[in-house]
Amino acid sequence: MPPKFDPNEVLEVFVRATGGEVGAASSLAPKIGPLGLSPKKIGEDIAKQTAKEWKGLRVTVKLTVQNRQAKVSVVPSAGSLVIRALKEPPRDRKKNPNVPHDGNISLEDVKEIARIMRDRSCAATFSGTCKEILGTCVSVGCTVENQDPREIQEQIDSGDIVIADE
Repeated sequence: MPPKFDPNEVLEVFVRATGGEVGAASSLAPKIGPLGLSPKKIGEDIAKQTAKEWKGLRVTVKLTVQNRQAKVSVVPSAGSLVIRALKEPPRDRKKNPNVPHDGNISLEDVKEIARIMRDRSCAATFSGTCKEILGTCVSVGCTVENQDPREIQEQIDSGDIVIADE
C-alpha cells in the first residue's frame, strides 16, 4: 500500500491542455485524483486560466498542489510562443483542424521568445537559444523577417547577424 498523502506537502503536476477549453475529466483523473482533488473543478480552473492569452493553443500547465488547493500556471512551449507571436485569431480545433501557420515574425519577436525560453534552453549562449527558436519557426512553418528561418540561422553562424549575449 502506498504511503499516506501529506496534505502540507507541495506537489507539482504537469498537464498538457488546450487553452480556453475544459479538457476531459477522465484524462486528468489519474494524475490528480489520488491527491484528493476534483478533476472536473481542476479542468474548469485550467480553462479559465488559459482562456485569455492561450485560447486554442496546446500548452503545458503546471498545477502546484498544497492543502488540496491547486494553483494553475502556464508553462509555455517554444512552439506555442511562436504561434502566439504570429498574432493569429483564435481558432476552433474541432471546426478547422490543421491550419498552416504561414505568417511572418520579426527577429525581435524571436529574441523575446528566446528570453522567455532561456532558462529551459540547452544552448550555452543566447544566440544559440535564438537559433533553437528559429528551428521551432521552421517546424511551425512561419518565416522570420520574410526569410526562411534556416537562412537566418546561417547568417548568425557566419556573423552577418550579431546577437548580443544577455
